[in-house]
Amino acid sequence: MATTKARGEAAALVAVVFLLGALLGFVGNHLWGERVWGMRDTTPPPNHLSLELTQDLQLTADQQKQLNGIIADTQAKWRALYNPLEPQRAEIRQQSHEQMRKILTPDQLPKFDAFMRRLDEQRKRDADKSAIPGPAR
Repeated sequence: MATTKARGEAAALVAVVFLLGALLGFVGNHLWGERVWGMRDTTPPPNHLSLELTQDLQLTADQQKQLNGIIADTQAKWRALYNPLEPQRAEIRQQSHEQMRKILTPDQLPKFDAFMRRLDEQRKRDADKSAIPGPAR
């Protein structure tokens, strides 16, 4: 009887240690991802195309000025194309947030709202960084 009880306690201890290790690994990976991987900014600077073409093609100052004008015009056209869709995108986002809120408990709602605020702030920062807005943000 004592052996069975000891085996049961040992098995429970192994299970608890395993679960704590898995939890620690998950939390550590999540924090590492937010702090380190999230810090990498893969968005090229707004003038990246102009700089690269100027260097690769050895553009003259006049060509570079004309190129910058073409890029600015193209960016304005992209913005004109995608800006009218923003209210629809915002409405779809809002609807999905409301659907998500309906399945959460009262304790989960503040955390969800904080998460969504951070996500919206990140989306705004990314949109501000981006010279040409993409179709899916």
